[in-house]
Amino acid sequence: MTGTRCACLPGVPCWVSLATRDLDGAKDFYGPLLGWRFETVAGRRGSYVHAMAGKTAVAGINATAHEWELPVTWTTYFGTESADTAVGRVQERGGTVAVGPLSSDEGRLALAADPAGASFGLWECRTEPGWPRPPGVGGNAVWVELRTRDAFEAALFYGGVFDWDRRPSPPYTVRWEEDRVILDIDKRTVATLYGGAVEGTVDPRLRPRWHVFFSVVDVDDTMETTRKLGGQTIGEPSPTHFGRTATLRDPEGGLFCVVSGHG
Repeated sequence: MTGTRCACLPGVPCWVSLATRDLDGAKDFYGPLLGWRFETVAGRRGSYVHAMAGKTAVAGINATAHEWELPVTWTTYFGTESADTAVGRVQERGGTVAVGPLSSDEGRLALAADPAGASFGLWECRTEPGWPRPPGVGGNAVWVELRTRDAFEAALFYGGVFDWDRRPSPPYTVRWEEDRVILDIDKRTVATLYGGAVEGTVDPRLRPRWHVFFSVVDVDDTMETTRKLGGQTIGEPSPTHFGRTATLRDPEGGLFCVVSGHG
């Protein structure tokens, strides 16, 4: 522990970050697509920028994919009181730790994977993150979704790592609804866990992974813009409980989702 109180809400998605090989290319893609501008973060190892929606930092982008031998991917970070304790719990429950914990001016972080292979981050942060934010402003990350083999087993894993069953309700609520587990904070859904993932499938939407959803005004317009900017659309848009969604790829292959009508 650092001795400094964690500014993130523990056990809850608190930040998303893209590991890329081409920082300028990522900025040229995501800037016009999601309406972001970018601010360089001083003192961070390597090239790192904050993506800004208005005056709020909503995501990070760094050029560490090649250095850390990582695929180009979006990572969801969960707040924790102690990165070291959380790493120990991950390993005790059959998960793996790829990086860290590492220290920075903003706190301590680690990269891990659950037993099904879905990667995620741990953040013992000392600054107030800009995510998750209520919907309404385009480009905000509004919720994350885990596709996994078994939602119940995944809930046991993440619940054990982050003490979900010991958190006060409100604001924390973990509930079952049809075929998914839902984490609500102050009655707003911030994460969902779905079963049915298939390792090795050709459809990237069905592999074990955390998907991040960014708010947009119009999903169809965003899909068209994605193609114009050199990205790809995966399948057709679909209606969900949370709004109209689509799955997209950036030009380097980073997978992400967009949603309109999320309230």
